[in-house]
Amino acid sequence: MPSPARALRLAERIRTELAEIFLRESSDPRFHLLTVTEVRVDREFSLANIFITAADSDEARRGEILRGLEGARGYLRSALAARISLRTFPSLRFHWDFTPDRAEHIEHLIDSLKEE
Repeated sequence: MPSPARALRLAERIRTELAEIFLRESSDPRFHLLTVTEVRVDREFSLANIFITAADSDEARRGEILRGLEGARGYLRSALAARISLRTFPSLRFHWDFTPDRAEHIEHLIDSLKEE
């Protein structure tokens, strides 16, 4: 069984490479301005949970982006496997990261308290 430190290194490498693919290789306009915020790899390296966010995204755009990522999952997995040498590459599962939205909401609440 791989060490937790190795799982963290793999997660960071997947995050970096996936961000590079979105930035330089993807021609899909849905992936424009996507940010990979976090990757979590399970202990057996069989699944990678990928958390993403995008600037100025409403609920409809979020759904469109997630559907696009699900459709491109096979391509993204093979592109990552070509860049990262593993015996078997983990399956990819995409999730929307609401952390930036929550942080912005908290900042607005704090600002409204300061005004009062």
